[in-house]
Amino acid sequence: MDMIFLEPVFKQMVWGGDRMRTEFGYDIPGDDTGECWAISAHPNGDCLVKNSEFEGMHLSELWNKRRDLFGNVQSDVFPLLTKIIDARADLSIQVHPDDAYAKENEGGSLGKTECWYVLDCDKDAKLIIGHNAKTKEELCSMIDEDRWDELLRYIPIKKGDFIQIYPGTIHAIKAGTMILETQQNSDITYRLYDYDRLSNGKKRELHLDKSKDVIRVPYEEKNSKKVGVSTDNSWMDELIHCDYYTVWRGQGKGREVLKQKYPFMLVSVIDGEGKLGDCDIKKGDNFILTCQFGEKSIEGDLEIICSSI
Repeated sequence: MDMIFLEPVFKQMVWGGDRMRTEFGYDIPGDDTGECWAISAHPNGDCLVKNSEFEGMHLSELWNKRRDLFGNVQSDVFPLLTKIIDARADLSIQVHPDDAYAKENEGGSLGKTECWYVLDCDKDAKLIIGHNAKTKEELCSMIDEDRWDELLRYIPIKKGDFIQIYPGTIHAIKAGTMILETQQNSDITYRLYDYDRLSNGKKRELHLDKSKDVIRVPYEEKNSKKVGVSTDNSWMDELIHCDYYTVWRGQGKGREVLKQKYPFMLVSVIDGEGKLGDCDIKKGDNFILTCQFGEKSIEGDLEIICSSI
């Protein structure tokens, strides 16, 4: 078996919208759909396989029963998670822990290193990335006194930008932005501020103490875009290579060759349509290339985001 196609899991959010229906043709549960867990084996959103003899099996179950398809990687859990996020309104201002902190404070969970590829955004759009505090004391006083305009750091973005978010980095997606997120397989988020919004009549929980614990001070400017060229697939750009994942963007026009030398590779088609080997693929498809994939021709006018460990 060389390709595993997956059914997305959708999450309705106070800040979500309906663009996943119009942009990707997904059958979303409502007009407040904020997240599509496109490739996930996490308990909070475990995708179902929709092709082959494994149809109807959860990805986590396939990972546990057929590790040979994933290069016999030694990991208790499937290590990566791919999401699409549609922000009709601003997301909460938040931060993620690293592996050590999450293991100790979140029941053995993985931490959360993540990265964002900007699928679309409003003109003159911005993201919140980082902060301006020089010391931990200054950080805490700015948070306690709601001095968010002084604390937060904004960066301009445009379609096609890529941002790496390391644990300990304050961040937030702003309204009008749609991203594809590649991350560790974790659902641990600490909220610093949520604009005093109500969800089901109540304010959402904040995690101020844990946030203060994990925010790195001072902020280090290392979350910028990085683009190189992959030697195995010359039509693909390497966006990031870090301890947890490598992410590529492929822009195919005509006929190319897709080589898969990793234990597995996650693929999301973010634009266009074509064929991969004998298989038709189109915008909105999410699948895994197993270690048995090897290399196949890819034809059409399409754009993909790929990742692996």
